[in-house]
Amino acid sequence: MKIYLTAIIKAKEEYKTEVLEVLQHMVKETVNEEANELYSLHQGIEDKNHFIFYEIWKSAEGLVKHNEQPYIKAFVNLIDKKLQEKPQIYKTEII
Repeated sequence: MKIYLTAIIKAKEEYKTEVLEVLQHMVKETVNEEANELYSLHQGIEDKNHFIFYEIWKSAEGLVKHNEQPYIKAFVNLIDKKLQEKPQIYKTEII
């Protein structure tokens, strides 16, 4: 079963550029993962500190493997200090 995932990330103003660089690196690496069908990064128009990922994964197993990658772990290390709050993650399926 495919997994559709939306992640909402809110960077602290002073870390916006650094967070964006990490997120862009995640895109560069993730699009090469076999289980990934779509991995698009969006930035808020009204608030440039808000980033949204829209993702499609071929399987839950592929998403688990993705979350074990070093570039994802590098992002996780930013959460406590450089984000306004923990990312909001929504996993969905088409109905």
